[in-house]
Amino acid sequence: MLARVKSNVSSVNLETVAFLEAAAATFRAPTSNAPVFFGVDLGTATIVLTAVDEEGSPVYWDSLPCQAVRDGVVVNFGDAVTAVKQLKTVATTALRTEISAAATAFPPGVPEAEARACRYVLENAGITCRHLVDEVSAAQALLRLDNGAIVDVGGGSTGVGIVENGTIVALDDEPGGGHHLDLILAGALRIPIEDAEERKRLGKEDYSHILRPGVERIASSILRQIRDRTVQSIHLVGGAVRVPHAATIVSHFCGIETWAYPHSELVTPFGIAKS
Repeated sequence: MLARVKSNVSSVNLETVAFLEAAAATFRAPTSNAPVFFGVDLGTATIVLTAVDEEGSPVYWDSLPCQAVRDGVVVNFGDAVTAVKQLKTVATTALRTEISAAATAFPPGVPEAEARACRYVLENAGITCRHLVDEVSAAQALLRLDNGAIVDVGGGSTGVGIVENGTIVALDDEPGGGHHLDLILAGALRIPIEDAEERKRLGKEDYSHILRPGVERIASSILRQIRDRTVQSIHLVGGAVRVPHAATIVSHFCGIETWAYPHSELVTPFGIAKS
């Protein structure tokens, strides 16, 4: 269910929830619809390939764990290219179509020169980069908010975009995100950080009492990036916010209505394909 505080679900949010539920079901199991647009999300913990049809409906997605990207910067070019090639090969077989072009994205705070490395990863994997977009704008391509703040919590950074009348009017990014939550959980449970990341993503146990300080740190970053703008709602996306009660913690800390979407880790990857 969509986590929220104090208001009714808008029609756009209902559409987004329906999209994400449908998208989750296409993991390595494509629908019968023909894919038209592809996206590649070069994340800190995983690289994700997505596909949508000509109507923008989800068709397919797949992912691979990869440590080739850190804080939005490609730190191991070869591993990133290898992962994208592997995803492309599997998708080509599953979809029975060649993936010749795709969009990709970068965190808002990444310098232009570093952002171009994302394009080069695709090109070296045999894919033409048809569009290079920042991650918050990609999320907006799926959410289609009229007003509010989109908060993309990645592994290494938290990006915030302020939307007014359907347009992003301010965009910022600060270090800190899911990796910090992993460190907290690993320390508290005395387990390797890789195990902490897996437990957090699986969501089988409620670690919100342990992770609350880390989530509040993210909330503090959100407030700094909002600055003096009037924001009526916060919309959390990204795999790092699959923590139970994350929306409630952020809402109480910021004093702003906050939404958390099911399968929030798919918002930006599918938004990239729709961009």
